[in-house]
Amino acid sequence: MVKIIARRPLGSRPVYDIGLAQDHNFLTASGLVAANCFNKSHSTAYGFVTYQTAYLKANYPTEYMAALLSSVGGDQDKVQKYIAYCLSVDIQVQPPDINQSELDFTPLGKTIVFGLGAIKNVGESAIQAILEVRRQGGKFTSLADFCQRVDSRAVNKRAIEALIGAGAFDSLGSNRRQMIAHLETLLTWAAQQAKSKAMGQASLFDLLGSGGGQGFSAIPPPPAVPDFEPAEKLKLEKELLGFYVSDHPLRGIQPVSRLLAPVSLGAVAERPHDAPVLCLGLVTAIKTVTTKKGERMAIIQVEDLTGSCEAVVFPKTYERIQSHLIPDQRLFIWAKVDQRDEQTQLIVEQVQPAETMDFVVVALAPAQANHIQVLHRLQTLLHGQQSEHHPSYHPVIVVVGQGSACRLVRLGSRYGVADAYQTAARLAQAGFVAKAMTLQATLPQP
Repeated sequence: MVKIIARRPLGSRPVYDIGLAQDHNFLTASGLVAANCFNKSHSTAYGFVTYQTAYLKANYPTEYMAALLSSVGGDQDKVQKYIAYCLSVDIQVQPPDINQSELDFTPLGKTIVFGLGAIKNVGESAIQAILEVRRQGGKFTSLADFCQRVDSRAVNKRAIEALIGAGAFDSLGSNRRQMIAHLETLLTWAAQQAKSKAMGQASLFDLLGSGGGQGFSAIPPPPAVPDFEPAEKLKLEKELLGFYVSDHPLRGIQPVSRLLAPVSLGAVAERPHDAPVLCLGLVTAIKTVTTKKGERMAIIQVEDLTGSCEAVVFPKTYERIQSHLIPDQRLFIWAKVDQRDEQTQLIVEQVQPAETMDFVVVALAPAQANHIQVLHRLQTLLHGQQSEHHPSYHPVIVVVGQGSACRLVRLGSRYGVADAYQTAARLAQAGFVAKAMTLQATLPQP
C-alpha cells in the first residue's frame, strides 16, 4: 500500500554536493547553499563549451570537422554522416595520402584527408614508423623511394598493399594495380640495396655518378598493366576504409534521388513507427533466413551518403523481389519504419533498381498550378491510374513554370501510379503536358 505524503515547503536547508560538509565550493557565508546551484554550474559550463564549439565550427570549419571525425572514428555511421555534412558545406574529404596524412583525419585548407590510422591492416606502430621517416627525410617521391626508406620489418608487404589499395600512393602514381603488381619486385630490390649499403658496396653506376641518387642499382621498371576499373577501386576503398571516399556509387544520381526519394537513410531513425518512406540505398550485405514454416526471407544492409540501415524482407515480399537483391545494387526502396527496442529498421514492401526507375513528369503553368479545378482533375486522373492488383509505386513529379523560374514538386506517395508510361499517355489525352521518364540513360554505371 502506498502512503501519500502532502507536499510542503521546507525553507532553506544546508545542502552538500557529494557529501562534503566542510570547505564546499557552493556554501554561502551563512552556511547554506541553494538546492539547484550544482545544476546551474553545470548549465553554465555546458553553455560555455557550446559557445566555444560553435565559434570553432563557424570560424575554423575544416579543422573542426576533422577533429569531430577523428573523435568518432570507431563509429562508422557517425563518420559517414559527418562526411555527408562536409560535402554539403563544400569541404572535400579525400582518401589518405602518404605525404599529407597523419594518424587521424588531417585538415588541409578546404579539404580533410583521411588519417592513415583509418586503413585496415596498417597498425599504429607501422604508421608511426612512416611518419618518423617522413619527418626526418621529407616527402616520399615514389613507391620505390618509400620501400627503400621505410624498414620492411616495421611496415610489411600487407600493410603497403593496404596503403596502395586505399589510395594513399595516388599522388605518386595513379595506377594502383601497377603499384601492387610491382611491389614484390621493389621490396626485393630495396632489401638488396640495404644489404649492399650495409656491406659498403657500390655498383658501377654509382661509381660513375649515374645512379640517380636512388641507391646502388637502378630501380626495376614497373610492369605494363592497366589500372583497376573505377568500381573495383571503390570496392577496395570500402574494404580498407569502411567507406567510399574518392567517389560513391550513389553520388552521380544524388540530385535526382533527393527529389524521388527525399528520405535519407541517415534520417530514418527520426521517422515515427510505421511511417511510409521511399529511400535510395546501395545494398552492402544480404543474409537469407529460413522461417519455421520453411519460407525464405532476407535481412539486408543498405547505405547511402548519410548512413546505413537494416532492412527486413518478409517471405511474401522476398518471393516477389529476390531477383533484385544483389550486393552493390542501387535500389529505390519502398518501406515502413519499424521502431522497437530502441532499434530502427525498415520493413521492405517493394524495390526497384535505380537504373530502371520510371516516373511521371507533369508540366503546369503557374496559372494552372493555382487553379483548383485543374488540380482536382489531375488528382482524379492520377487516382484512376492506381490499381489494387498492381503496386502503385511510380512517383509523379510536377514541374511548375519554365526555364530558370521552374519549380519541381514531388507528389506524395498516395499519388503514385501503377504504370508510368500508361499514366503519361492518359494525361496527354486529357490535355496535360506529361511524359514518362527513366533513369537508365542518365545513371553512371556503379
